[in-house]
Amino acid sequence: MSRHLQNEVDKLKKRILDLGTLAEASVYRAIRSLTDRDAAVANAVIDADTALDQMEVDIEEDCQKILALHQPVAHDLRFIIAVLKINTELERIGDAAVNIAERTLFLSAAPRVDTPYDYHGMAEKALSMLHKSLDALVNLDVTAANEVIAADDEVDAINRDMYVRTEKCIREHPEAAYSYIHLLGVSRYIERIADHASNIAEDVIYLVEGRIIRHHSSEASIPGPAT
Repeated sequence: MSRHLQNEVDKLKKRILDLGTLAEASVYRAIRSLTDRDAAVANAVIDADTALDQMEVDIEEDCQKILALHQPVAHDLRFIIAVLKINTELERIGDAAVNIAERTLFLSAAPRVDTPYDYHGMAEKALSMLHKSLDALVNLDVTAANEVIAADDEVDAINRDMYVRTEKCIREHPEAAYSYIHLLGVSRYIERIADHASNIAEDVIYLVEGRIIRHHSSEASIPGPAT
């Protein structure tokens, strides 16, 4: 790898990690806004999404420039491809945070209802997955990436249970149906954040081992040849 290409790759790695930090912060603030029913914080999450979107576009353009100017091969090419995929996942995580914040705006203006599930604990699991997936990228750690993928099943189970609990709450308190539907939406968006974190982990495995395991998550724990 030429020194110039190495410099560009190093800059790109920093930018994708900066985007990850921004996406992680957006999710954290969105959950905090829901916990506190704080419309001001929710609006701040929504407003901040413009900067996150612009960063995603800038990173994509950086990847295109590196591909055009340096024509990377082997591991360097896989790194650019992985960054392009991770870039999209992080932007979608930002969108999910915005959707949670939008539901907070409704819930902050409605009578408070008992939440039928531990959305805060669920969000902590999803945020932990996101943080670990980004650490796996920094350290090229396939073991950590596999742990993220395995953790997704637990968040999926919580989300499925939420549907059952929400149905029960709506039957018992039909006057609060819209609030429960919005809380159900929060559960779904947290589950999507966990999915995106799992996808990032899969991209890390692709980067390190050259294996595409998407749609075949059960194979994630099977060692593949290192290249």
